[in-house]
Amino acid sequence: MNEEKSKESRAEFEERVIHVNRCAKVVKGGRRFSFSALVVVGDRHGRVGFALGKANEVADAIRKGTEAAKRNTIRVVMKDKTIPHEVSTKFDGASVFMRPASEGTGVIAGGGMRAVLELSGVRDVLAKSMGSTNPLNVIRATIIALQNLSSREAIFEDRGIAVAAKS
Repeated sequence: MNEEKSKESRAEFEERVIHVNRCAKVVKGGRRFSFSALVVVGDRHGRVGFALGKANEVADAIRKGTEAAKRNTIRVVMKDKTIPHEVSTKFDGASVFMRPASEGTGVIAGGGMRAVLELSGVRDVLAKSMGSTNPLNVIRATIIALQNLSSREAIFEDRGIAVAAKS
């Protein structure tokens, strides 16, 4: 029963390969190649994760990355189909900035940021990636920014303000 549930929950994730890197190790007989694959997974309903899978074959690296990303998912706080407030974050050399957008704007973002935002279920957002273009660092910065989002109710609770009902 538990096994069926875990297979069912993992099947609902959509995966996207962001970057595949080939690495060469020089040995006596020539070069030995290995691969690393950066994979982002999400259910388009507020859950998203990423991981780096490494193996001697590309397909194995992608499979390992996908499995690890499914284990490392986070929940994204959203307001309707956008993010609740502006957020900017820096990870190593990569800086990201995200701003909520009105309905119908779409995902205005590039590279790895676009994949993370689309797979998390955010449909309207203005985003900018600055600094480093390293896909892993850009994705890490994006995930940290999404973790830093707070709902209106959570902010009021932290400040000790009673939430007024909308009329």
